[in-house]
Amino acid sequence: MTKQHAGPRTGPGVVPGKRHARARADGRPRSAYPYALYLPAAVVYLVIFLVPTVMAFYFALTRWTLFDSTFVGLQNFRDFLAEQNLRIGFQNTLVYAVVTSGLKVVLGLLLGVLLTSKLRLRGFLRSVVFFPVLVSTVAVGITFSVLLKPDTGLVNQALGLVGIDGRDWLGDATTALLSVALVDVWKGVGIATVIYIAGILSIPQDYYQAVAVDGGNAWHRFRHVTLPLSWPATYSVIILSFIGGLRTFDLIWTMTRGGPGFTSDTIASIIYKQYQAGFYGLSTAGNVLLFLVVTAIVVPLNYFLGKRQAAL
Repeated sequence: MTKQHAGPRTGPGVVPGKRHARARADGRPRSAYPYALYLPAAVVYLVIFLVPTVMAFYFALTRWTLFDSTFVGLQNFRDFLAEQNLRIGFQNTLVYAVVTSGLKVVLGLLLGVLLTSKLRLRGFLRSVVFFPVLVSTVAVGITFSVLLKPDTGLVNQALGLVGIDGRDWLGDATTALLSVALVDVWKGVGIATVIYIAGILSIPQDYYQAVAVDGGNAWHRFRHVTLPLSWPATYSVIILSFIGGLRTFDLIWTMTRGGPGFTSDTIASIIYKQYQAGFYGLSTAGNVLLFLVVTAIVVPLNYFLGKRQAAL
């Protein structure tokens, strides 16, 4: 029986006698687009991110105003690290980031499961959940500052109707930071929910049908299909929420100004207070340190979560 040799491949996109169009001479895949098309994005990234970052590192080493600057080396960093409220601010920043990111993951997942079910009003409810994301953070902060007032706020009035004595949520050192964190979760959970909805809808229905064939109920579908296969969405929500929590400023400043006293200060609010006082070089050094802190925390976290995602 003679051995037949396959002839050259023919068909759309295949040129006989030549290598595939996307293969380079060294065997590596060729870029899908000419490099010139990447140039506008590279210019924007250079102007918007790289140049200001390099300038910030330089001005952190100076005492500067709008008109002149004096090089002082690392003195700004020493002064900022010697700030008496920095320890409280760093602790509050970590607590705030952990609480807000954790609640957004849990609530976002639960709402994502609910709003991808066969619920009659799910389209309307998706709009309701996402609506706070569209509202200005400053407007949200001002609104909740009024709602949480100890005497006239609607929150304490509503609690009074069921026999619960309200408290000064933003004026009490034990509740101020947590109150702001819960408002942050209310405003930002819509983004987490949208990410989870996209992740859940991308799960093939075959897995759910297999669980149904095995006699599984709704809990089994959630535990063995939705929860593990929505991990890419969980990964994204954790990273985005944690970065946002570490950099938080606007809601804290609008609702508490870091008070009462310094009990709800975060690193960003301490930096802003230095800027208000006219210590521009000191506040720039604080921003550089905040950038380094966020990088030092998020990069290992990203590596750990990405490693876990690859193992699934």
